[in-house]
Amino acid sequence: MSMKFLSTTAAAALVASTLPALTQEADCPIKVGVLHSLSGTMAISETTLKDTMEMLVEQQNEDGGLLGCDIEAVVVDPASDWPLFAEKARELLTVQDVDVIFGAWTSVSRKSALPVLEELNGLMFYPVQYEGEESSRNVFYTGAAPNQQAIPATDYFLEELGVEKFALLGTDYVYPRTTNNILESYLQDKGIPDEDIFVNYTPFGHSDWSKIVSDVVALGADGKKVGVISTINGDANVGFYKELAASGIDSADIPVVAFSVGEEELSGFDTSNLVGHLAAWNYFQSADTETNEDWVDAWKERMGEERVTNDPMEAHYIGFNMWVNAVEDAGTTDVDAVRSAMYGQEFPNLTGGTAVMLPNHHLAKPVLIGEITEDGQFDIISQTEEVPGDAWTDFLPESAVLKSDWQELGCGMYNTETESCVQIESNY
Repeated sequence: MSMKFLSTTAAAALVASTLPALTQEADCPIKVGVLHSLSGTMAISETTLKDTMEMLVEQQNEDGGLLGCDIEAVVVDPASDWPLFAEKARELLTVQDVDVIFGAWTSVSRKSALPVLEELNGLMFYPVQYEGEESSRNVFYTGAAPNQQAIPATDYFLEELGVEKFALLGTDYVYPRTTNNILESYLQDKGIPDEDIFVNYTPFGHSDWSKIVSDVVALGADGKKVGVISTINGDANVGFYKELAASGIDSADIPVVAFSVGEEELSGFDTSNLVGHLAAWNYFQSADTETNEDWVDAWKERMGEERVTNDPMEAHYIGFNMWVNAVEDAGTTDVDAVRSAMYGQEFPNLTGGTAVMLPNHHLAKPVLIGEITEDGQFDIISQTEEVPGDAWTDFLPESAVLKSDWQELGCGMYNTETESCVQIESNY
């Protein structure tokens, strides 16, 4: 990787020079790539997103398609194998010739696909909460940034539950490590000493949680209230919650707030011992709006009454509909034209507000805290107005000076102190 500093004017001109005339006609069918794991440790979460994309494509075709064409969902299975995300992204863009990709769950899978997207100027919508600290002109981040999930959840622990000690438990990859790095800095700023923050990482699919849960319990031996912030991903959550229950720990003793456990994951759990534990997302199936009722009804009619909805599904719902509207506005599926038309796109979210696409490729989204109920759903106990997503956190010094603005500045890493754009160029 090489770094080059460009002036703001030069960076913007570089982006503008790549924009085509908006007269290109779409080739039928319009192809939408679906890059989600249908096997392996992440299939528990990602299969539903594949089903979501197929439903959205079907609905759009029933409404007349796009630019006079039917839309075709082209599905591949990267099988929870992170390097395979790059290979499958290349296959979608070069062999299948898709116009856009919706996909990935873990940050390591997104980062695997990213160099291919940038090399081939592909466009991907990424629907899952993530650690921030990234801004690519080839990705729209429709999931939550840390300021739309991790920071508000931590504030809820501090202000509403009186948590004094924190166990940051995560799966061992980039999202949990970066998010916990941000949270450690944030907690220290809030006056929480280092010795009251316990951090632990486990591999994907980890199953033996006895020692870790014992360490979390020991953290509260002095009587201070302990809370767990969980960035555990995939099927490892099954063993974690089972060990909590086996140890006799409930939400009154040590509350857990999870960032990667939603309705889909809970559908495979015995939730009787999880009642009262929390999750932080931007959507829950239990949201009481007419729009959400229609969405849930359509999903269950297609998939069966036992199937549930969740937050990353709403992110795909918003992202896909914004992409459709941007294509219609641009009159083409050309990536550069669609990207330009994406800025300022608005679409009703499922919780009663309006999602807005920002120049930093993030959405403005509400933050919801949900409490697990016996039926595997969430009782929404806290909801904010729409919060603009921030690509670069304010709680790490090296990131606090950065901003992302692809619309006006043509830059994802603009240094507000030096007033210069850092462009990362890959040597392919």
